This record gives sequence, structure tokens and C-alpha cells, in this order.
Amino acid sequence: MEFKVLKKSKKSKARLGILETEHGVVETPALVPVATQAAVKTLTSEDAVAAGCQILITNTFHLHLKPGEGIVKSAGGLHEFMSWPRSLMTDSGGFQVFSLGFGHDLGVGKKIKFFPKEKEILVSEHSQPKSVKITDDGVRFRSPFDGRSLFLGPKESIKIQEALGADIIFAFDECTAPLSSKEYIKKSLARTHGWAKICLESKKNKKQSLFGITQGSNFKDLRQESAKFINSLGFDGFGIGGDLGTSKKTTRDILSWTLPHLDEKKPRHLLGIGKLEDMELIIKSGVDTFDCTVPTHYARSGVVFTSSGPLNLRQSVFLKDKKPIDANCPCFVCEKYARNYISHMLRAKEITPLRLLTFHNLFYFNGFIRKIRLKIKNGTL
Repeated sequence: MEFKVLKKSKKSKARLGILETEHGVVETPALVPVATQAAVKTLTSEDAVAAGCQILITNTFHLHLKPGEGIVKSAGGLHEFMSWPRSLMTDSGGFQVFSLGFGHDLGVGKKIKFFPKEKEILVSEHSQPKSVKITDDGVRFRSPFDGRSLFLGPKESIKIQEALGADIIFAFDECTAPLSSKEYIKKSLARTHGWAKICLESKKNKKQSLFGITQGSNFKDLRQESAKFINSLGFDGFGIGGDLGTSKKTTRDILSWTLPHLDEKKPRHLLGIGKLEDMELIIKSGVDTFDCTVPTHYARSGVVFTSSGPLNLRQSVFLKDKKPIDANCPCFVCEKYARNYISHMLRAKEITPLRLLTFHNLFYFNGFIRKIRLKIKNGTL
């Protein structure tokens, strides 16, 4: 992998870059759509290319369970397995430590959606999730598919990711829950830092690039400590992980505490954040790539993004609307199909509209970021 910063903004910390792997060039900043089980849900790989996707991220944990990394490796690796001609990332499984653990127990995401009593702590120093056992060696899971017990640690994560064969892989970490105590975050950070060193020692595939992940929750000193430590280890790039606070200000603060301590010649990837309203904020902070399920997940709920705002086409009001989804969008969905027909199909529970809306949303998101890149190039962002 090679990464080059082409231009730095004079108005913010935004930057234009080129990230090149053996499977092609990614113009940054860039969205990395999520292909959890080696597929962008409802789309073919050809569809994802046509929608402007430059790079995808797949899920190590889920692919380990189904079909298993051995199956993928015997098929020639992920690129051959899913007929994807462009660059690929695999996450480490660290997010599942959160999503199947405290995230499931507390009903929270990486950015908390509810506001409990001021300073209420949801995760204390000695807390453990109900369905996940976290130790200094790794994490014991219960499979969400068949209930069997499985163990994932830094060595196991790297071994699985090397078998899957993506261009960029991530170190195994613990993604922490929002509103965890500082004492818990300190313990978690020590684990994540120890695992980072083991991941570097375990990696054997020299063709793959390994990104280290910084953590530290919403604590400035811990975020800075983590960034400095991970930066010192010689990773090929960086992931900014963990919970990102209760507001845009907190997210902005976390990025401002972290990014200045990472080698600016290496790419920075923000894990799990990328709503339209977040994009300029995170790009202006200096993030190069970011993954997010919003364009695909919302599409399967009937929600589309347009130049006049999001629309829920499941609503009956659209049954009489003959306009395209977005008259300003040149994607094939907007050129060929009207809102009323898509609304009808959604309400009839057909499968076809899920593909159409997913394609449109990804096309729209990629176009939105392309305009941001142009703003950086022209010196207006």
C-alpha cells in the first residue's frame, strides 16, 4: 500500500490524497461502504462499482463464522470470492466485542442516542458484558448463529484476516461503550495496546497493510496517550475507534486530541461513522477514510437521501408522487423510476426496491464526498 497527501487545506485540517493498493487507487477522503458478509446487501459487486464505491470493508467476525476463512482462502481470497476488483479492508472483530457485549446489554451505539442523568456511568471498572467474556488474552464469544463458544484474540484475528486476504487489515482492539468510567477505559486501553503489539508480531503476510487502532473514549489524556503509543509502533495506517461521544462537539474534540499525534504521512480511518451531516466535520478534522452502514441500512428501511433532504418512500403520500427520487441525481434509478412505483413496491414488500434504493444512496453518498474533495481542491473547505 502507498499513500500520498496531494493537498492540505488552508482553511481546515482536510486533505486530498491517493491511497493505492494492488487492487487500485482510492481517492481520499472516501467513504468505505460496509460489505459485512462479503456483500453490499442487495447489490452485486458490479452494482457497487457502478455506484462509485472505491473500497469496501468486510467483517472478520461474521466471515469467520460463515462461511469460514478456510472457504474464502480456498476460493482465492475475498477479491476472487466476491468478484470485487477494487481495494478491500477487513475489520478486526473488535467492534463485535462492543456490539455483542455492552452495546447489546445497554442498547447503545458508538455515538449514544439517549442522554441519561448527567455523568451517569453505564460501565464501571469491574463490569463484564452478559454474553461476552473479555480478558487480557482475548474475548470469549457466544456465536449469534448457533450458540457455540468461540475465542478471538489478537493472534486469532490476524490469522483470520490474513486468510481472508484483504488489502488492509486492522489490529484487534476493544471498542468501548459510551459512558464508561475512566477506570474501565484505562484497563481497556492497556489491553488494546498490548494486543496491538501482538498483532504486529503475528502478521506474516507482507502484501497486506496493517492499521493500528487508537482508543480512549471521551478522555483527552487517554486519547492522546493512545494516539502517541499506536503511532510509535510502526503501523501502516491508523484507525480511530471506540465510542465518539454524545454530540458533534465531542466527536470533533476526540479527533482534535487524536489526529495531531498520528504520522501525517499515513492514512487515518474513522471506524463506524459517516452520516451525511458528519462528513464535513470529520473530513475537516483530517480523516481520510471512514466506514458507515447508513446509506445501505437506511435504504432497506425505505429511506433515501436527496438534495432536498431524506425521504421515507414507505409513506403512502409518495404513492401519488410521479417525480424521480432526486431530479438532480444522474443515477439510473432516478433516470428510470418514479417515487410512486418504488413506494408501491416497498409497501408490497417486494425485494426489487431495496436494490434500487441502496444503489441510489451509495451513488448519492459517493457523489456528496466527491464534491467535498472538489471543495478541498478549490480551497473552499
